[in-house]
Amino acid sequence: MWDLPTRVFHWALVACIIGAYVTVKLGGLWMDWHTRFGLAVLALIIFRLIWGVVGPRYARFSQFVRGPRTVLAYLRGRLSPVAGHNPLGAFSVIALLLIIGTQAGSGLFANDDVMTSGPLAYLDNAWSSRLTWLHNINEWIIIAVVALHVCAILWYRIVLKKNLVRAMVLGDMQIDATSDWPADGIKHAQDNWGVRLAALLLFAAICAAVWWLTTLAPTGDYSFM
Repeated sequence: MWDLPTRVFHWALVACIIGAYVTVKLGGLWMDWHTRFGLAVLALIIFRLIWGVVGPRYARFSQFVRGPRTVLAYLRGRLSPVAGHNPLGAFSVIALLLIIGTQAGSGLFANDDVMTSGPLAYLDNAWSSRLTWLHNINEWIIIAVVALHVCAILWYRIVLKKNLVRAMVLGDMQIDATSDWPADGIKHAQDNWGVRLAALLLFAAICAAVWWLTTLAPTGDYSFM
């Protein structure tokens, strides 16, 4: 169901978000690590957006992103089981990518007026101030959305008896053979070494581009987030 690059992305993003949150609360010299985690988050989000277009079957946005009517039909139990993300889970994925992407992007322009600033903060002081404010406010939105995400996973595990964590670790998802599955709903995701190598090369290119951003600041100080 879930190819290895998608699974690695997921858990790497979890680790980097936790690392960024902890280090920003510690402050001081830990901000260097906060910076590194922030850059990693930016690279991961860019990777997932591209992988959502060119990646294997279940990683593609076209496979799981649906409109509000489909989501309502799913909530009312009027849809057949779907492989991959369900319509409601798709909204969660898009919301997380947008909100976390906003945090990483705004961090490029953020400035705490003390010792930490993004590589693009020097471009415009007014915009730097606005995006610093957004960066600070968005932290609470991330906490709320992540909390909802965790609660949904627990609800699936406890109430629906579906282990979503196991699926994102091992890549396989158990299905109920008695359910009315669509004919094309249980195809395997492509996850061979060619796919994995392509993902690795893509991520390496993105990391190089993100590193290049850190060289733009006149002082060479790229601390942000």
